[in-house]
Amino acid sequence: MSYTPPAVFTTRPTLEGHFGMAASTHWLATAASQAVLERGGNAFDAAVAGAFLLHVVEPHLNGPGGDMTGIFATADDPAHPQVMMGQGPAPAAATIEHYRGEELDMVPGAGALAAAVPGAVDSWLNLLDHHGTWELADVLDFAIDYAENGHPVLDRVVGTIERVRELFTDHWPSSAEQWMPKGEIPRAGDLVFNRPYAEVLRRLIAAGDGAETREARIQAARHEWKSGFVAEAIARFVTTPHRHATGSDHAGVMTRADIAGFDAHFETPVTIDFRGYQIAKIGAWGQGPALLQTLKILEGFDDERLDPSSEIGAHTILEALKLAMADRDTYYGDGDVDLDWLLSDDYAASRRALITDNASHDFRPGAGRDGAEPAFQPPLVPEGADKDELIKAGIGEPTVQKNGTNNGDTCHIDVVDRWGNIISATPSGGWLQSSPTVPELGFCLGTRLQMMWLDETSPSALTPGKRPRTTLTPTLISKDGTPVIALGSPGGDQQEQWQLLLILRLLVGGYTAQQAIDAPALHTTALAGSFWPRTWVPGGAVVEDRLGEDVIDGLIARGHTVTRAGSWDLGRLSCVTRDPDTGRLTAGANPRGAQGYAAGR
Repeated sequence: MSYTPPAVFTTRPTLEGHFGMAASTHWLATAASQAVLERGGNAFDAAVAGAFLLHVVEPHLNGPGGDMTGIFATADDPAHPQVMMGQGPAPAAATIEHYRGEELDMVPGAGALAAAVPGAVDSWLNLLDHHGTWELADVLDFAIDYAENGHPVLDRVVGTIERVRELFTDHWPSSAEQWMPKGEIPRAGDLVFNRPYAEVLRRLIAAGDGAETREARIQAARHEWKSGFVAEAIARFVTTPHRHATGSDHAGVMTRADIAGFDAHFETPVTIDFRGYQIAKIGAWGQGPALLQTLKILEGFDDERLDPSSEIGAHTILEALKLAMADRDTYYGDGDVDLDWLLSDDYAASRRALITDNASHDFRPGAGRDGAEPAFQPPLVPEGADKDELIKAGIGEPTVQKNGTNNGDTCHIDVVDRWGNIISATPSGGWLQSSPTVPELGFCLGTRLQMMWLDETSPSALTPGKRPRTTLTPTLISKDGTPVIALGSPGGDQQEQWQLLLILRLLVGGYTAQQAIDAPALHTTALAGSFWPRTWVPGGAVVEDRLGEDVIDGLIARGHTVTRAGSWDLGRLSCVTRDPDTGRLTAGANPRGAQGYAAGR
């Protein structure tokens, strides 16, 4: 059996050129990033401009009070990619004892108790400081313009506001004032504004007045964000008890000292070799290594079993993902995770041997290096469990409903420039529905702490100063030490899964960027969900109908619990590529939802 060839038709062309490429989950962010490239900025200037604009135009998917991770490589040092660490930790008073004292069994999924220290803004400014070339005022001009003068609100933003209307009007008046002016929900296409946030950005710029260098001006903005008026406003606001997803009222615990104590920085990524390529991901404080584990398992199979469009390929991929995700849910966290073992050839071989011709319905984490069984196993809540019993656990924002409908919680942006600078980044958190809007700032705090457990035995137990095990997970791929592909996707627990399909089709199937993004998608739901109510579906597989009746029927016959998601409903992938020998650049973006776009020349 040969690898399924790509479809002749693509929804958009794979863009080709040599000057610069940008792709993101919103056309305005893509356009802003490309505009920066056209005006002489590098990929990092462009990505920062696009990212701050995403705060404005995709407020239901990310915000300034949220978090982000990125992976990038510079043209000057292409062999050493770095991670942008923009995931803030738990505040000093965010202890298991405190939350249990608030009569909570899990971290709430909405409200200030769910908030990690905001990390996104500091991380983007850190990148601009160290690797950008533009002045902060020029980079922020795009976001300020659309926040001040308005942008057409997306239908999905309107839908989000509709779902939380009662919460806003009854309990979060500051959010109602921001997102329901004059008490009315905007209609799709209406201009919406965020003038308080525009003023925040102006004040960050003004903090650098009188500083002698570009870098000093950016550092002044970082200080103002972490120790000045922004931190003061957040710390003051969260002391007032407000409604959480539990249905009860609580005060937050974040302080000005928590915010001031966070410093975004760069880290060395975790990497593996796969089919002659080097795949770089964030560490086990996120879910990045789960993709690497899956690739290590799959590498031992023939190409036909790495084909997501065939029955045997889809089955093999789903089974490999379930094994890697079981390890994620059992072992990953911000601490001492034995990735040398989890990513070893011997461990991958032992996991590969568990894949049979039939779907497993068991939760199967592997044993440790010494053969010891894991000390922690996450509670597995069956799909369909009594939600009245679960509501006390808090409510998150699942990115994909069990029928495959994509609600979204995250953004993504990829940029590559003519010099070879390249970046993949996934901003998220601080969704407009996460917690009450801080009135003078125009944004709210995020909810990433819901991924931590009120269980001391968990490697991701709620611990002051520890980072929650984030789902944000961009990817950078190199060949012979030189970056060739930056890619990523929103999608919570699906991020690694959808990226896996793209990687296999690009590296094994030989697809172009847009061919691979357009191809039918699938993912497993047989995992401990990262969001409330953390349900799992034994043998669960969500598929796009375009996989075809023969493939879908074959998966069902093998024992997969299949949910059909519709023809164009899974995945929000984008990517940019660069051929180091010729300088040729390409890009592709997700057509699903009619929102993501690529641009370049």
